[in-house]
Amino acid sequence: MPRRVTGRLERTRVGGEEVAAFVPLPLPPGDPPLDLGVDRSALVRRAEQALARLDLAGGLVPSIDWIVHAFVRKEAVLSAQIEGNQATLVDLLTFEAQAPSAEGTATPDVEEVCNALDALTFARAQLADPRGLPLSMRLLNETHARLMRGTRGADKRPGEVRRSQNWIGGTRPGNARYVPPPPHALGEALGALEAYLHADDELPPLVRAGLLHVQFESIHPYLDGNGRIGRLLVTLLLERWGLLTRPLLYLSLHLQRHRAEYFRRLDAVRAEGDWEGWLDFFLEAVATTADEAVATARDLFALVATDRARVLALPGASLGAVRLLELLPRSPIVTVGTVVRLLGTTKPTAGRAVEALVAAGVLVETSGKKRDRTFAYATYLDRLRGEADLAPPAA
Repeated sequence: MPRRVTGRLERTRVGGEEVAAFVPLPLPPGDPPLDLGVDRSALVRRAEQALARLDLAGGLVPSIDWIVHAFVRKEAVLSAQIEGNQATLVDLLTFEAQAPSAEGTATPDVEEVCNALDALTFARAQLADPRGLPLSMRLLNETHARLMRGTRGADKRPGEVRRSQNWIGGTRPGNARYVPPPPHALGEALGALEAYLHADDELPPLVRAGLLHVQFESIHPYLDGNGRIGRLLVTLLLERWGLLTRPLLYLSLHLQRHRAEYFRRLDAVRAEGDWEGWLDFFLEAVATTADEAVATARDLFALVATDRARVLALPGASLGAVRLLELLPRSPIVTVGTVVRLLGTTKPTAGRAVEALVAAGVLVETSGKKRDRTFAYATYLDRLRGEADLAPPAA
């Protein structure tokens, strides 16, 4: 395939040195047009069918809310890890179990993940509200403000399009791996991106979502948080365009596994116009992750069903223990104080419920303390997190 031009290089001065900033052309790709031949169209169908199975699996399970609760947290952790965040899924769930106690103080890494959850919740609520913000740069700006609030990026203009030059890789723009558009070119580039969000286009929605992710990453409109907003944009598009009815896809699992290739594919679009190579990678990521999410959902529900039978078979099984088991998928790490709040009961009753689940082998004490102990639904966590607790590789 002939080399495709996807943007122009604009010379600009930053910090006393001249650099070549990349300004992407508007979507969709052209000259030559995007190649959606037989093999790539088959990839599109495979990914669409995998998303349909995931959506169907979500609709058939008896407690979809706690699957969404779990998968959204898994995605938030993994997306943050791609950017070098060291928080794990267990770190996040432990913080949620301990808050608002004195021990429930978030580390900066966990705070960033909590902000990502808040940002997604805000954006989905806006899109679901007839009076809310539409899918637009204004919505992304407001979402970005929540993502960056109170974290290490709080001094990098949360919710505002940047007014200075940024870069990716390297110690300065002159030795960077990639230099996004200069500030004066952002208005036109973001206007074109927003127009494509709402344009009539014959390309499949899943393909458009993949294109928009790369375009957003290439524009890099914020001083920080671009990668997380760009991946969150895919989540919003899949739901907005009817490919999923809930945010069940933790796409960042595949991107984290193949982090080097992920960045290489983004660079190849800018340098060589290789949109097709990116789409092959993106569509495979969607299909693989969706299939794994279906298997994980099934495993989790089978596990809970088995453990429910074990608890009910306990001599003198209490209602509190049974109720606690039903709540554990949303709170798989607990303290006695957590259980008091979950069950709306007294501390002695909560303690007995915890002890019953420990006796049944459902809960495991993890803190090693004699007081203020922490308990985990360990088998559930092991199946849920998979690779979500892997430390991110060095940048």
